[in-house]
Amino acid sequence: MAVAVVTGAGSGIGRAVARTLLADGFLVALAGRRVDALAETADGFAESALVVPADVSREDSVVALFDAVVARWGRVDVLFNNAGTNVAPTPVEEFGLDAWEKVVGVNLTGAFLCAREAFRVMKARGGGRIINNGSVSASVPRPHAVAYNATKHAMTGLTKSLALEGRAHGIACGQIDIGNAATALTERIGQGALQADFEVAPEPTFDVRHVADAVLYQARLPLDANVQFMTVMATTMPYIGRG
Repeated sequence: MAVAVVTGAGSGIGRAVARTLLADGFLVALAGRRVDALAETADGFAESALVVPADVSREDSVVALFDAVVARWGRVDVLFNNAGTNVAPTPVEEFGLDAWEKVVGVNLTGAFLCAREAFRVMKARGGGRIINNGSVSASVPRPHAVAYNATKHAMTGLTKSLALEGRAHGIACGQIDIGNAATALTERIGQGALQADFEVAPEPTFDVRHVADAVLYQARLPLDANVQFMTVMATTMPYIGRG
């Protein structure tokens, strides 16, 4: 059976993807900061789920995560690089360094650390697949979200770098950009979100299971095929030009 690592697996998109992979027969390592939330994700899959508390912004924690997976199953076939965070909407001139470093630490440094460790394991075993969660903010920014926008644009560069270096080692890397999947984190969007014209308006969402199905499709591809970039979004959300 194929082995997958899902970061941010305790809630939202990470939980939906992890449970979809488990239901499809994958062995899945569930990484996140809250053990109780990870245990809820693993419910019903005791034999095929491995709960590994991890803070992706810390190098020692990420190394320990992949060491635990290799110790348990001996391999990593798929990484869904999903863990992410944000802060309250803040104009750029008021954006504090602590807030910047918090978002960069999880969204970008964390994604790099997980990709690096997965790459090492996959290279030693002759291949694997890394799927990065980019967000539609990797292409079109929201106002008052400078750190989130910057990290998600940087995720695209990380994806391309991994895809380029992975060619010689059978490692495929692609990116899924998600727009308004319905999770606890997007509840406020349905009530009102800051738009490109700085007005506040509600935005549509869509069922998170469609994200999980898209990630499953990518995870099951043979390594000679890759989805380099995919956008999955609510059809009528503001996206092109954020308007």
